[in-house]
Amino acid sequence: MNSRIRQDAIVRTLRRNGTSTVKELTEEVGASRRTVLRDISALRDEGYRIHSDVGRGGGLQLDPQSMQTTAKLSVPEVFALLISVAAVRAAGNLPFSELADAGLAKIEKSLPADRVKDLRAFLGCLHIGRLSPLQDLSDMGKMDRELLPAFETAFLQREFLRFDYRDAKGRTSRREVEPQAMLILPPLWYLVGWDPDRGEFRHFRMDRIRHPETVAGTSFRRRHVPFEDDVCPYSELQKNAR
Repeated sequence: MNSRIRQDAIVRTLRRNGTSTVKELTEEVGASRRTVLRDISALRDEGYRIHSDVGRGGGLQLDPQSMQTTAKLSVPEVFALLISVAAVRAAGNLPFSELADAGLAKIEKSLPADRVKDLRAFLGCLHIGRLSPLQDLSDMGKMDRELLPAFETAFLQREFLRFDYRDAKGRTSRREVEPQAMLILPPLWYLVGWDPDRGEFRHFRMDRIRHPETVAGTSFRRRHVPFEDDVCPYSELQKNAR
């Protein structure tokens, strides 16, 4: 039982029983006394008010009005918020940008240091520009919700990404590329991947990607993606997004 599941079980037990001893909790979650006490401390840090009654017959009580106050968000969740705000800002339609930035900064502070490092590495692969007015949006679809978690693993662990891709003509093929960057040209999102077979960068519209998965045992080096002009030419997108 991992720490999150164990701590959730402790909260449920305290809410159900009203008062529980540490011994009862250790039996409930199958962990040592030291582990349970560490979990209690972690829950208090998250905002749960857990009172200790000393003396004979004492135990632990959870304030019935108590609730978790610290955000528990994964890197993909925080990243989704950050890039959504960045995309809206790039489109010139973020009237409360200062408040949004302040809120995101607080969320980032809730993450462990190693997760913040991962988040910044993930953001380093992000590029936002403006879409060409010539781009056809008539066939734009919804993005697979599994994309962001798969991208997190692929980008941070530098593993090849494999997926099914439907091109502009409706043809489907299985692709395997080095995920080098994410390009956001609101409202379209692209995966920029290095195709080792073709020896060039390819742009894949993310709403056309399905069944993404990392390829275990593979690795690649980070390449320089040519975004110096802060644009991705329309002609290049038409040529590469096939």
